[in-house]
This record gives sequence, structure tokens and C-alpha cells, in this order.
Amino acid sequence: MRCVFMDYRRINLGGVELRALTRPRDHARRPAFRLRTAVKGATIFPTRSWEGAMTADATTPHGRGAQAAPAVPELDILWITAGLSCDGDTVSITAATQPAIEDVLLGAIPGLPRVRLHNPVLAYANGDDFLKPFHLAADGRLGPFILVIEGSIPNEHNKAEGYWAALGVDPATGQPIPTCDWIDRLARHAWAVMTAGTCAAFGGIHAMEGNPTGCMGLADYLGWDWKSKAGLPIVNVPGCPVQPDNFMETLLYLLYQAAGRAPMIPLDDRLRPTWLFGQTVHEGCDRGGYYEQAEFAAEYGSPRCIVKLGCWGPVVQCNVGKRGWMGGIGGCPNVGGICIGCTMPGFPDKFMPFMDTPPGAHLSSSAIVIYGKTIRALRRFTQASLDQEPSWRHR
Repeated sequence: MRCVFMDYRRINLGGVELRALTRPRDHARRPAFRLRTAVKGATIFPTRSWEGAMTADATTPHGRGAQAAPAVPELDILWITAGLSCDGDTVSITAATQPAIEDVLLGAIPGLPRVRLHNPVLAYANGDDFLKPFHLAADGRLGPFILVIEGSIPNEHNKAEGYWAALGVDPATGQPIPTCDWIDRLARHAWAVMTAGTCAAFGGIHAMEGNPTGCMGLADYLGWDWKSKAGLPIVNVPGCPVQPDNFMETLLYLLYQAAGRAPMIPLDDRLRPTWLFGQTVHEGCDRGGYYEQAEFAAEYGSPRCIVKLGCWGPVVQCNVGKRGWMGGIGGCPNVGGICIGCTMPGFPDKFMPFMDTPPGAHLSSSAIVIYGKTIRALRRFTQASLDQEPSWRHR
């Protein structure tokens, strides 16, 4: 048996310092195994009934006994993946490590409410047993819950018959329950509402011009000034798919807010967490120095700035350049790929065709050439003098 030692590290979320569980890097390579272990171990989705998970006694995690009780002791997460999507956002969050989703479910992070997750992609339960908490919530008979929407919201009124997207069957009518109806029934009872990914946040790929579904983002459906039962606006965490730690860090903030340990979550005008989406890809990109020196790549594989190859990084609000993708590794520009703006409200229409040089890049790259050449010359001159030992050190 291999022992794995874990510790807590301090992280700053929008000016609020919180503590998150850390783990060895090698342990983070097996997200699916870790999540299954967490789900089974916490009896979140057992093979027995859903009521069993609600009433099952769980071992108190080490250290929880010394923590003050959170303002909200228990909280459910109702996650709807029945928008127009590929389930990629759910798959993505299983790779999160800051914090890991299983650490949240197992109560391994101090000060959080006890969390129960109901996600059809990750669930062990199915059918009516899985949908029971959704029906309870729709009737206002479930305790505090966070509603997570994944996928674009279709317009169910622009067709003569059928459904664009639905989840489960209405026991009263025997007919499918459209995703729009679930949102109408659940959102008004939710403590908070989140979107996972650009499709749910802004419409994404399915909302491209000319699409037959008339789909849109959640804020376009509910209204940009919509507020939850607790007075929270919609919280958008865009990305295609969502960057796993971005979503889990935002969820962690909301859980601490529910527990009474964090102030109102800071959001920008597009309802994105400000500490995650306050800077551009370019500002955190390792290639940014090449842009300043007017050194641009002419083909893929070059370490230089790739803005002339079609990268939109200078104007896209995303932290992937700094954060990476999984465990701090990867991310489009970090591995030589262009930024195509997948976190932005205008994605994908305003960023197409993807491989063409962005219109603004012609002007900005041309304007910086003279400046860049001057800077390079001055730096080389200074470097030449600094790259030698002082004369008095010689015999």
C-alpha cells in the first residue's frame, strides 16, 4: 500500500483567502479513478435508492469536528447536461485539482457544507431514482441547492412539434420535460445558478448564425439582471470546454459564500468571476515578450508570438496562459496552438475563420515593428556589456 500525504495550501479567490486541499502531481493523473472512488466512498450515487444517500451516515472527515458549523450545513448540486452540448464540461471538471471535485464531495475541505452532486453523466443512479431530487427541487421541497446548466438553451417555441432538448419524463403527462421547462421550474428555487462552459454561458457553437434551434446562453434566457433566491446573479464560467480548475474554484467560492465565510462573489459585466477573467490570454502568455520585440512566428512550431497565425490572445479574456489546463500543464498558446476565443461571448462567429490573422493583428503587429526593432537593439547592446565580467577580475 502506498501512503499519500496531503496538505492544505492557501489560495486567493477574488481577494478572499481560502484553504484548498493539495495532492501530489502523480495522484492528479487519474481523475476518473479518483472521482469514482470519491463517489462510491461518499455514497453520493449508490446502487441503492437516492433516499439512502440522503440519510446515510458518513465518517466525519479529519479536522471537521474542530470547524465551526457552516451557515448552510447541507447543499445539493443539480447539474443539467441536457442543453445542446457534448458533455465536455462535465468530463473536464473531473480533471480539476484546485480543488478536486471528489475533495468537495468527501468533505475534505474545511468549512464547506456537506455537498451532494446530481449529474447524469457522473451518476450511479438512473431513471426515476436519479430524477427524484430534481422533482423535489421543482416543487420547492429540496433544501438549498446550486443549479448548474451545461449546454446551450434552445428556443422551444420556434417549431411546430417535438423537442430540441429534454431530460426525463413528466410523471403526470408521460411526456418528455424540455430543458427550458426544467430551468423555469428549478431556477426560481435555486440558492445560486451557474453555467459550465461557453455554450451555457453565451450560446457557443450551437448558437452560430443560422442555427435552426434559436439557442442562447442562460443569461439571454433568464435575463442578464436575473437574481437567485439568495440574491445572486447568474455566475458564468465560460470555456470550450470549461477549464476544470476555473469551474471548481468558482464553485468553491460559492460554497464558502453559502457557508457564510466569503462575501458576494465578484463578477464582471458578463457575469464572469473577475479574478479568473480579468486579464487577457496575451497578458499571461509566455510568448508575450516576443510580441513586444516584434518577433512573430511564420509557421507552427516556432516559440515566437503566433498572433499572425490567427491567435486572438491579445483581446480574449482567459487565464489559460497562466493557469495551464490540467495540473498547470497545457493550454492553447502554451503548447503552440492559437487562441480562438472560446471563452468569449462572440465565440465562434466573431473569431472565424480561425486560422486567419485577426484584423487588428495587422495594424498592431505593423505598428510595433519599429518599436520592437529599437527595443531589441537596445537590449542587445545592454546584454553585451552585462554578459562580461568586470575588468578588475582579470589578472
